[in-house]
Amino acid sequence: GSRIKQIGEVTMTTADRLTMTLGEAMFTQRAIRRLKPDPIPDEIMRDIMESAIRAPNGGNTQQWHFIVVKNAETRKQLGELYHEAWWAKRKDQGIMGPEDIPPGKNSTRSAMRLANEFGDSPVMILICALNKGGSGGIIPSAQNLLLAARAYGIGGTIATLHAVVDERVKKLLNIPETAEIVYCMPLGYPRGEFGSVNRKPLEEVCGMDRWDNPYK
Repeated sequence: GSRIKQIGEVTMTTADRLTMTLGEAMFTQRAIRRLKPDPIPDEIMRDIMESAIRAPNGGNTQQWHFIVVKNAETRKQLGELYHEAWWAKRKDQGIMGPEDIPPGKNSTRSAMRLANEFGDSPVMILICALNKGGSGGIIPSAQNLLLAARAYGIGGTIATLHAVVDERVKKLLNIPETAEIVYCMPLGYPRGEFGSVNRKPLEEVCGMDRWDNPYK
């Protein structure tokens, strides 16, 4: 079970310490790509990971493995590999360099900044499926992880790698060849604020009984 700590006469579990309401966590959670280098305390990281492994999964077979990367040199190397992977994905889209990205505030430019700064993240989490093709069964764990992080004022975003770096990342972190790296997530305290998120109205993105019948 989740780690239990004694505080005076009170026994607290990970669940007890996650006191932010679920509504506040979900309605203020956003992708955080600008992170402070400040370290995340070990006890908080453990609570976050205890939350990740509580996620529902098919048949409770738990076909996942997580790697918490904190070592400075490993983070530096992983940051370089992420940068290479990010640009490999852009080249697949016909974007060959920063000059091909429109100027101003946009999600691609924000993601490029993350690629440049990825190695400075104080913690990186790799979420892996034990077998290739098993990514669907671990998606809930990623959201559990991000919601628990939000409860502690810690941000992150779901990021992926690219086939061009896959073997080198597996070698760096001793990941078995049979496993699939699904997500590579940076975590840290945000250089900015959480807050209400802007989303399209529900009726634009949700249908009732069929695609084109707006949800009422």
